[in-house]
Amino acid sequence: MAPENLDKYELLICVTGGIAAYKVGTVVSSLVQKKAAVTVAMTDSATRLIGPPTFRALTGRAVHTDLWAQEISADVEHISLTDRADLVVVAPATANILAKMAAGIADDLVCTTLLAVEGPVLLAPAMNVRMWSNPATVHNVEILKQRGHILVGPESGWQACGHVGIGRMAEPQTIVRAIEEILAQRKPKAST
Repeated sequence: MAPENLDKYELLICVTGGIAAYKVGTVVSSLVQKKAAVTVAMTDSATRLIGPPTFRALTGRAVHTDLWAQEISADVEHISLTDRADLVVVAPATANILAKMAAGIADDLVCTTLLAVEGPVLLAPAMNVRMWSNPATVHNVEILKQRGHILVGPESGWQACGHVGIGRMAEPQTIVRAIEEILAQRKPKAST
């Protein structure tokens, strides 16, 4: 059974550079309305599709976009973000981020943060149908599943490129439901 509300849970949402990034605003808004504490980290590509001010307004928190911003404070940001998180969500999980995660590449704030996670990671894949079925992506997804990462979607339907098929990011309410189901199985870090 999903928690009535998420007021003791801390979520880290990693937004990457897929056109489905615009849907993540709805995911974040829904989580905040359920009283979850939500922090957003974004790749540079994601910021070209949806601006950090959107997520700052929705969460009431700073949005993390730069690995080197930690020079402003003593906080090692990519580690502290994962320390607090009860769940890390990657949405949209593009073919690029899936490949980087599978290979252990840490070349920006989001990738470095994902390499430091010691808990569950929920991936919401989003890409063109041909990219999703490409043997490299299939291989990367299998590696990530073997490591315990959880997938929600992708779904089948019309894609921004005009193709139809599997590869659409799961709808926001489906992602929120998956988050609730994962959190129902864990106590919040804040309560331990």
